[in-house]
Amino acid sequence: MFSFFNASDPKAQNFHSVSERSDFFGKLEAKDLEWTCAGGFATETQTFYHFLEDETMVMCQVIHSSIGLWSPTVQFTCKVYNPNTKETIWRSINVSNFVTSPPGLDKRSCKADQFSITAKPSADQAHPEMYIIRANLSDDLQISLDISRPVTVPGFKIGNGPKGGFSYFGTDVDKPDGYVVHRFWPRTVASGHIIHKGQAIVARGVGMMVHAIQGMRPNLVASRWNFANFQSTAHGGVSAIQMEFTTLDTHGRRGAGSGGVTVNVGSLVLGGKLAVVTAETKWPDEKQSEDAQVISRAVHVNPLHDADTGGKTMLS
Repeated sequence: MFSFFNASDPKAQNFHSVSERSDFFGKLEAKDLEWTCAGGFATETQTFYHFLEDETMVMCQVIHSSIGLWSPTVQFTCKVYNPNTKETIWRSINVSNFVTSPPGLDKRSCKADQFSITAKPSADQAHPEMYIIRANLSDDLQISLDISRPVTVPGFKIGNGPKGGFSYFGTDVDKPDGYVVHRFWPRTVASGHIIHKGQAIVARGVGMMVHAIQGMRPNLVASRWNFANFQSTAHGGVSAIQMEFTTLDTHGRRGAGSGGVTVNVGSLVLGGKLAVVTAETKWPDEKQSEDAQVISRAVHVNPLHDADTGGKTMLS
């Protein structure tokens, strides 16, 4: 007769935050921005956010979702919002024949029948790396954007090395049950056009890019997310970004029932240069110090209710 049992400690720590690292700034390597297209249950995204000169906001995102043994789904999502005219353009389409490392390119690039995103070096020494986005999302919406990174604002992850940027779920970080990882270009410059209903919108502005992976079922990763993105051309170029998530009760410092852990990572660009990279974790059984050496937190001020999201609160 065989007896099977779990010898692990049910009170063992089963969430390990990226902020536990001592080295916050980790320089991005080319491999960090490659598509992994992981199997099992994983969601991988490459997202570009930009504010144009006329205050129009543009978001372009590729989403690769794996669901067990089923074939992965890949979507291209685009939102364009002009706060002056209140016009919103929204497209989210399932794409066909998605591939990474298209012929002659590495896995930072991808393409499908409806779009291509090409990573390549730039001839402009002030902006040494770039992505070229070309998308035909419908008969009345085409996207043509060149996204470049200033040489004075390197891409980053939290911590150096191949494990930089990772928060791990499970008791063993070498064999985790899942993970979350973010890699950032915190300051980018966009140029190009958006063609809507035959009319060209000149797209010049500043923004950011993030490549992220949720390496487990998305409903098990977090109970909530906060994302902040501030970009300005004042003072030589200013950027402030934050990405924050809170675990479910299932993952925390003492196993199931000790969750609700909040992880926040961010950065500041001042005078057109990357000045600060931050990371902080709020454990539910500890009060955060107001004079901590590193403070990286999202606080909702005067929240409003948004009917478009079913009455959920949002930052005002």
